[in-house]
Amino acid sequence: MGVSAAIYGLAGLELTAAERDFFRDADPWGFILFARNIDNPDQVRALTASLRDVVGRDAPVLIDQEGGRVQRMRAPFWAEWPPMRDLAEDPMDEIARMDRIRAQYTAIADELRDVGVDVNCAPVLDVPQPNAHPIIGDRAFGSAPADIALRARECMAALLEGGVLPVIKHLPGHGRALADSHEALPRVNASMEDLRACDFLPFLSLRDAPLGMTAHIVYEAIDPESCATLSAPAIRLIREELGFDGLLMTDDLSMHALEGPYYARASRALAAGCDVVLHCNGDLTEMTEVAAGAGGLTGVAARRADRALSLRKPRGEVQQLREVVNG
Repeated sequence: MGVSAAIYGLAGLELTAAERDFFRDADPWGFILFARNIDNPDQVRALTASLRDVVGRDAPVLIDQEGGRVQRMRAPFWAEWPPMRDLAEDPMDEIARMDRIRAQYTAIADELRDVGVDVNCAPVLDVPQPNAHPIIGDRAFGSAPADIALRARECMAALLEGGVLPVIKHLPGHGRALADSHEALPRVNASMEDLRACDFLPFLSLRDAPLGMTAHIVYEAIDPESCATLSAPAIRLIREELGFDGLLMTDDLSMHALEGPYYARASRALAAGCDVVLHCNGDLTEMTEVAAGAGGLTGVAARRADRALSLRKPRGEVQQLREVVNG
């Protein structure tokens, strides 16, 4: 089958024998780390190396290192970064704000590459609404679509320059959700006019991002039956109207917004037009089910994956650039 159209988490600080066997057979496109997988820099370096060793290639290793409450690598070994909204609301001029955003995500990229992580699930492009669930809240770069787009562009550029691939999320917009999709399936009843005037704009501006992540949200004006992750009309809108042609991954298939067998969740997402499915909790039984529905990474999805990975800079090259810049 070759490389699978899947990204998996794992249970602990090192691979178990059962995980090694599964990952060797399943051959996922990539892996994702969480706080349960992280202790100290040497341990994370060993873990990322072992993940790549088990599949025999330089597979991408992802993490959520936004800053604020969504930050998997924390003190005392790594910096405690402020959330995106703090950067947006700090009373400074916009030039200084952009400099601070660039500095923060340049430093985050350095921290990630130092331990073998080369994909950061950031920036958040969702436009939070006043009455929405706080799951997005301070993870956004403000409340105005144009401001979010400009600041997220700076974040994305800093990560790329640091050799880390950014992931824009959550397509086509999570800012109106009245529920946390980790716990329940949100439904958004806004009109297409309202969505186009607000929610879609940051994603349209950053449509050249190499990677993107879907939202487990039903947008009634797009598809009243299925959440965006499982909806062909929603994926078509992401591709055609928003113009995103990067690798499109699902949000976590183990979130409670989704129902049904895991193989069906995976196969439905890929049939709808997602390129890769994401399963995060490290449950080996669930991952085995996902693998049954994921299939191989082929065709246009494989080309998007290769194009994204071609943007990774070797760590040595990044370090040389830093040394030149710093004199």
